[in-house]
Amino acid sequence: MQRNRRGRKPLFLLIMIEKIKILELVNQALEGSDKFLVNLKITPDNRIYVDIDGDNGVTIDDCIELSRAIEGQLDRDEEDFALDVSSAGADQPLKLTRQLVKNIGREVEAVTFDGQKTVGELTAADEATVTLRTPGTKKQAPQEVVLQRRDVKSVKVVIKF
Repeated sequence: MQRNRRGRKPLFLLIMIEKIKILELVNQALEGSDKFLVNLKITPDNRIYVDIDGDNGVTIDDCIELSRAIEGQLDRDEEDFALDVSSAGADQPLKLTRQLVKNIGREVEAVTFDGQKTVGELTAADEATVTLRTPGTKKQAPQEVVLQRRDVKSVKVVIKF
């Protein structure tokens, strides 16, 4: 392990190692459930953000249970940290194929990297593509639009009130 002039490990290595440890704890705690990790972020000041989703949704109790499982494996005397476990928000982009598949049948907005927006019913999704059925108008019949995932910047569920 390389050390800097003061004999300490570089900060980025400490964060990387910690992130791997947290990732292992999260995966261990979620194993065998319908819950899955969407995002894990650790800031330089040891704030840990864990976003989860589930095939059948996520409750506050799910977040509390995961938070306790993670905290139970960390020593606050050894390292000071703040932990935030939450569900992937309804207004957040769908990042994983598993999230996209879970939302088949819902209305979504897909935005490509070149700024093109497509709104329609999510009808299919896999590692390579996202398929939407756009609503028809008086002048145009409904269309099936297949977007390459590599070209898609974000896909969000359209929330209606």
